[in-house]
Amino acid sequence: MAVVKHIHAGKVRDLYQDGDDILLVASDRVSVYDVTLPTPIPDKGALLTRLSLWWFELFRDVVPNHVLSATDVPDEFAGRAIRCRPLEMVKVECIARGYLTGLGLREYQKQGTVSGVALPDGLVEGDRLPEPIFTPTTKADVGHDEFITFDDVVAQVGRELAERLRELTIEIYRRGAEHAATKGIIVADTKLEFGIAADGTLTLGDEVLTSDSSRFWPAGEWEPGRPQHSFDKQFVRDWATSTGWDKTPPGPEIPANIVTATRERYREVYERLTGTDWSPTR
Repeated sequence: MAVVKHIHAGKVRDLYQDGDDILLVASDRVSVYDVTLPTPIPDKGALLTRLSLWWFELFRDVVPNHVLSATDVPDEFAGRAIRCRPLEMVKVECIARGYLTGLGLREYQKQGTVSGVALPDGLVEGDRLPEPIFTPTTKADVGHDEFITFDDVVAQVGRELAERLRELTIEIYRRGAEHAATKGIIVADTKLEFGIAADGTLTLGDEVLTSDSSRFWPAGEWEPGRPQHSFDKQFVRDWATSTGWDKTPPGPEIPANIVTATRERYREVYERLTGTDWSPTR
């Protein structure tokens, strides 16, 4: 009988080798500014896992994904683990942006661009972009990810693969944003990760359109020119910043009221996007 072997500890996820398969296990940890905070958010790992599985199924006709099973996992990981096919991950964070916010806003204010993509003059925080844009970043094992241009991606992986990554990232973002809009949710941006399967197929991996990898805003409260109310971990980022924390380890303990409010945001966006009531035991 194969022994399940822990092979990688991420800020939020852990990877295990189980025979020829990989177990991707989502914890209840929360990471902001590349620092894992000491206080968990109850049910977070299960909520993110189930939401990713829902999106993986929705996008099955767009691109293959790494999911083998969400049920054939060790009991200790039940509800928050996915059995996956192993991938050779592309060392690029593939980000699609439909709205101006976050680090993209900061670059735009300095240079009028985001990841080298020129944008119209006069945009303000929270503005919708004329078209979704591909704004990749490095995938750093240590330290912060940094913006790179499409030409940088071409230099790293070749033009054919770079163009396919851009095409898929924008397509998944568009489809996801269109669905979310019917539920009263704006997807401001999202981060995707891809890898190459053993047969050479480009494959969608990691997580998809979750509250950790995306910015979700309630459409009814959207108002350009100011920070937006969010259903995602931006709420925790904003709280952590308000404490005066210098964004270096160790991170601050999260008070109970912020934990509760964060969990409710994760639960609400799951239920609205999937149309399914949240039940940890389901």
